[in-house]
Amino acid sequence: MGAAFVTGGSGFVGSHLVEELGARAVAPSRAELDLLDGEAVRRALADARPACVFHLAAHASVARSWEEPAAVLRNNVAMTVNVLEALRREAPDALAVVMSSGEVYGPPERLPVDESAPLRPQNPYAVSKAACDLLAGQYADAHGLRVIRMRAFNQAGPGQSDDYVVGTITRQVAEAEAAGGGVVRTGNPVLARDFTDVRDTVRAYVAALGAPAGAYNVCSGRSASVREIVEYARRAARVEVRHEVDPARVRAHDVPEVLGSPARLTEASGWSPAIPLERTVADALDYWRARL
Repeated sequence: MGAAFVTGGSGFVGSHLVEELGARAVAPSRAELDLLDGEAVRRALADARPACVFHLAAHASVARSWEEPAAVLRNNVAMTVNVLEALRREAPDALAVVMSSGEVYGPPERLPVDESAPLRPQNPYAVSKAACDLLAGQYADAHGLRVIRMRAFNQAGPGQSDDYVVGTITRQVAEAEAAGGGVVRTGNPVLARDFTDVRDTVRAYVAALGAPAGAYNVCSGRSASVREIVEYARRAARVEVRHEVDPARVRAHDVPEVLGSPARLTEASGWSPAIPLERTVADALDYWRARL
């Protein structure tokens, strides 16, 4: 594989992908490349002459999307259009890996969710990712681009912010350790999601380069509850921590369980997740220990 152009390379997932790609990665920072500037994106791809492009850059916070829906929708779609247009004009032979999200499916009609499920996004962020997913498919159909759409479910691991469930639980445990003990507060503890270690997901993104164009779920095929994650963190903790449910974190309309099927990606590329969730939580806790 030749040069791999990465957008969002300084983010949580992007930084792990850049590490996985090594010297092949070309990952301009936000200061170096404004993805909302279509002409600048075209010049960057023309200069890089990449064999493949990984488009990860996005406003990824569901909470922020409720607060600023227009900005999240506008910017996520505009960045994706600019990358696809630059590909069409400057690197039409490059393989594009465009990051979608398991959020595009919304409340599952059946479990596990596979790629044939309808797109029913339930928040502005998910709507933006569904639009980007459809745009990527449309560019492939209309312009003959080779585009792979990766519908990643919950990603977790070292470096993730405390806006996400594994990040907030492990940060609270690290803070409790520093204080000699404490409390971990969460929302509904029985909610279950399909978590994959971020280091496994970036391996999936690279493995997908050998798969036929199309849409693929990136997930573990196993759901874990918030209570399970708290228990993993408690096992790794160096002090006693208590678990409390914080009513302010409980959302009335949360889907009880989300579970995806990675079968299509496994069959097409040979990828499968290798890192157990218990290790993911322990490594995320180590990250917060070092940071705090």
